[in-house]
Amino acid sequence: MKGNGTAGHLSALLTIIIWGTTFISTKILLADFRPVEILFYRFVMGLAALFVVYPRRLEGTNRQQELTFAAAGLCGICLYYLLENIALTYTMASNVGVIISVAPFFTAILSHLFLKEEKPRAGFFIGFAVAMAGIALISFNGSRLKLNPTGDLLALLAALIWAFYSVLIKKISGYGYHTILTTRRVFCYGILFMLPTPFLFDFQPELTRFANPVYLFNILFLGLGASALCFVTWNFAVKALGAVRTSVYIYMVPLITVVTSVAILHEKITVLAAAGTVLTLAGLLLSEGKLFLRKGVKQNGRHGD
Repeated sequence: MKGNGTAGHLSALLTIIIWGTTFISTKILLADFRPVEILFYRFVMGLAALFVVYPRRLEGTNRQQELTFAAAGLCGICLYYLLENIALTYTMASNVGVIISVAPFFTAILSHLFLKEEKPRAGFFIGFAVAMAGIALISFNGSRLKLNPTGDLLALLAALIWAFYSVLIKKISGYGYHTILTTRRVFCYGILFMLPTPFLFDFQPELTRFANPVYLFNILFLGLGASALCFVTWNFAVKALGAVRTSVYIYMVPLITVVTSVAILHEKITVLAAAGTVLTLAGLLLSEGKLFLRKGVKQNGRHGD
């Protein structure tokens, strides 16, 4: 049980490290691809990879379970990414980065309402406030705050949608199926819901663009790493730790972005970014530590997944 919790934390950390670096690949691809094209290609590729890695069928599901799979696909694969991408066309990326990081707060509320085993205490909300202060320092980094009601509200809605996805995945983990099989089923529904979007956003199926090795490498990274691998590891983490404990790792995405910018883009880290990094890590530790220490031991003792 203890080893399973450790594996859950490592899975969540690996997922966030990869997701925190995807902005580079997405930025490169946006030079010649529309957001909906990147989204569609990466998840189709991710689905194909999961079939190759684990070519077994998911059998024995009932109607209620299939509806849950469909809801998870709609929320986590289709709506979240579409809302996030559309929000970026209306408001600043820094705004979106901060607002999306509110997802753990929504997850805690929804988990309290729908998942009996997860009831966050005061430590979670203290950690949330500290982490959000750090994320704001990292994201804005001295720049002027510019609000855009449309874009900011879309980003907030995306954060709420991701919280629903996390709760649905926790529910799915209780079905007892293999994580790759459930992730693959969620991908299938997500892509199915995504099918109308090419007609709405002027999708251009020009595969010749992947003759460019830079584009090919980055779509492979997004499809195989950020989609196929990361959704499996994230879903495993939710199964092992619970929806709320896993969601607090989202606080680290802006932090990973800063580290990646310094390491790959050779950007200089500022005093504000450094202070924000310290606050974000402190908020993460507060949310993970005091709040769930007693509850987490009880939960891990009760569930053996």
